Amino acid sequence: MPAPILIVGQGLAGSLLAWEFERAGIDFEVVDRGHAEAASRVGAGIINPVTGRRLVKSWRVDALLAAALAVYREMEAALGARLVRPMRVWRFFADERERRIFGEKSAAGELAPYVPPAGGDGEGFWIEGAAQVDTAALIRGMRARLLGAGRLREETFDPGGSEARRERDLTILCAGAASTPERDFGFARLRPAKGEMLTIETNGLDRETILNDGHWLLPLSATRAKVGATFEPGVADRAVSEAARKRLRESAARMLGRAFSVVDQEAGVRVTTADKHPVVGRAPGNPQVGIFNGLGSKGALLAPGLARQWVNHLTEGVPFDAAVDVARFVVPGG
Repeated sequence: MPAPILIVGQGLAGSLLAWEFERAGIDFEVVDRGHAEAASRVGAGIINPVTGRRLVKSWRVDALLAAALAVYREMEAALGARLVRPMRVWRFFADERERRIFGEKSAAGELAPYVPPAGGDGEGFWIEGAAQVDTAALIRGMRARLLGAGRLREETFDPGGSEARRERDLTILCAGAASTPERDFGFARLRPAKGEMLTIETNGLDRETILNDGHWLLPLSATRAKVGATFEPGVADRAVSEAARKRLRESAARMLGRAFSVVDQEAGVRVTTADKHPVVGRAPGNPQVGIFNGLGSKGALLAPGLARQWVNHLTEGVPFDAAVDVARFVVPGG
């Protein structure tokens, strides 16, 4: 009898993969040491349909958003925890260039249905259909579920140890920055990116509105919010810095226009790719090893659909989407 598929890592990717495998009746087990510094434990879980200086729709948001939210709602019911809340975003214009881009794209309908007609003024504009996923609560709930089912071993996966050498049909690496995929996926050149955020206290926050001026301000209550995140590509340490604190304080001051106090500062490390798209698939030449990584800052939107791709691949032989298949980094004849 074949050994269960091994999922290495129980962050957002590993948790969603375990959820989808359970629903599909795929035999699996998870190994994870419970590292508190995982990016999805400190991440904001924001789904923002319109992003960037060029004011573009988030990659494939039209196709992915409704399905992702449906998955999170199903998980809420099963885990008994509130995981997702609808939000809207007030996006401040950075400069006259952004005002011009907004006017052109809004007039052409390129931002519909997320930016309502006449949804802006000289200071900024509204983005509807956003959401915030409580990734830390999701991971906690799935951890309890997996432990209760006897599917989770709380230990460190050693890529050179006996577990890695055990004969399995498939081991899927989902450990984010803690993963060590160089042996089988070094060609993908996955890169760390450090991000820091603050927790602040102030008065009069609207819990349904995210503020964004390049950084975001996410209300947690009427008096507490998170502000983030900085982005340092190539940096993998998790030490908080005074420079990041200063930048985030300045952004919070601009967005709020009133006094606030900083009560905490956190850092996490995400995994990014050269084309900013995630990676899933099997290692070329070693199909017993798979990967689910590179979610970057869009994990809350992308992870449910990518987990479903793994299920479709395993149950029906469906190829991975070429835009996310790790094989896209393989140089022909290389």
